[in-house]
Amino acid sequence: SRLAGYGDRLVTRRGSFDELERIAEEAGFTQVDGILFDLGVSSLQLDDAERGFSFQTSGPLDMRMGPDTRESAADIVNTWPAQELARVIYEFGEERHARRSARASCMQRPFYDTASLAAVVARAAGPSGRIHPATRTFQALRIAVNDELGALQRALPQAVTCLLPYGRLVVIAFHSLEDRIVKQFIS
Repeated sequence: SRLAGYGDRLVTRRGSFDELERIAEEAGFTQVDGILFDLGVSSLQLDDAERGFSFQTSGPLDMRMGPDTRESAADIVNTWPAQELARVIYEFGEERHARRSARASCMQRPFYDTASLAAVVARAAGPSGRIHPATRTFQALRIAVNDELGALQRALPQAVTCLLPYGRLVVIAFHSLEDRIVKQFIS
């Protein structure tokens, strides 16, 4: 209702960034003047304990952005080898205690809720200053579950294809991993 004033100039579709060309085509767009990618996670998702993104309140260890995502955070934490789990936590969470957190998590399996995983990671990683010790691990799991960086890498070339000559692509990134991908693409 808040967007009703835009009439048929506004077309909404649910999908991933890497489905841009398909979604644009289905919506009847050939080329556009501008594209905005807002890579942030919605606070509505983070605040909903049932989505499993946050360790502030206990919820299922899920973290899937949409129903089409097959593997949940619980699947990753409970089945991946410690070495692969540590790699994801280090690369996607930029967590220096990734190996320690991964080993502790693998020893305490299975996990079904966010609070129990956060507690194990916090004990393994120890105090980390301003942020909760599980913050980076949870970020890494969310990125892995949803293939966020892969989707961004696949979406950027599609955006260029969808833009008119002299069109504008704007990307709002929230951490260095996203920022690096965008900068490498545009350089």
